[in-house]
Amino acid sequence: MTEIITSDRRMRELIQLAKTVAQSKATVLIQGESGTGKELMASLVHENSTRSGRTFVAINCAAIPENLLESELFGYERGAFTGAVSSKAGKFEFANGGTLLLDEISEMDIRLQAKLLRVIQQGEVDRLGGRKPIGVDVRIIATTNRNLADCVREGSFREDLYYRLNVVNLTIPPLRERVGDVEILAKHFMSVYSSRNGKSLTGISTEALGLLQSHAWPGNVRELENVIERSVITTLGGVIAQSDLVLERNAMTGILNEELAQKSERTGWEPGRTLDDIEREVILKALNYHQGNRTHTARALGISIRTLRNKLSDYRHLGISV
Repeated sequence: MTEIITSDRRMRELIQLAKTVAQSKATVLIQGESGTGKELMASLVHENSTRSGRTFVAINCAAIPENLLESELFGYERGAFTGAVSSKAGKFEFANGGTLLLDEISEMDIRLQAKLLRVIQQGEVDRLGGRKPIGVDVRIIATTNRNLADCVREGSFREDLYYRLNVVNLTIPPLRERVGDVEILAKHFMSVYSSRNGKSLTGISTEALGLLQSHAWPGNVRELENVIERSVITTLGGVIAQSDLVLERNAMTGILNEELAQKSERTGWEPGRTLDDIEREVILKALNYHQGNRTHTARALGISIRTLRNKLSDYRHLGISV
């Protein structure tokens, strides 16, 4: 059974809500930054539902090219396109009677969103090249690291599909907003990876815990797990010491310090230049570096995707092209 380890009050309330709504037939939308455990929460919903004994199928909408996602979701008949030498069932059919997790739903092409909406409304799928619809009984859980309401306003996500998916909303807070979980999660991961690697670590030093709790964790729980796994493997002592921890420097701090250093070397303080000016330049440079990918940009800057979107919206209102 899926276990979500937490001492945070909001997380405990969220878990209880997830278990409660699991008993219904409602679609569930799980929102949260990358690495917060959205897929884990989806598994928790499935395992506490009446469908727990049936199939749980997950598909990452961002990892599959747009031209392949449709056939992966809905299947195809022989001869539907070049290379379709036989018929193939899609993920909806595989999940029939169970649960289908649509991971990173915000990355789905808007044309496919219309077809997904029909499946939710009608309870049937149309294979590519098919002659008649196929009935399916599937509980849909969708996850996203973006704010879908913002996507609707931007025109990249259908409003009618948003309301179909957002019957129950579970928004997972980032790790930096639940500092109390850092210690118990770190000790949990230490135990897991100590056992997995044949080590007998007894704890984490006070100094190491202090460093972990002061970190911003832009990668959330996934980043913490990676840090602890590496520390377990490399430590030569019986406890994880501060010197065993390798934390990525906050990208925003790094870029900002570099920017300030360059300005200082070049001209020193510039009259009329504010911190907001520097922040804006840093953000736009990071966005350009990541080729416009807001998720990667926010992660690199150590800020939430919502914060980044709000900043970019402010810049557009100022007439700045982003």
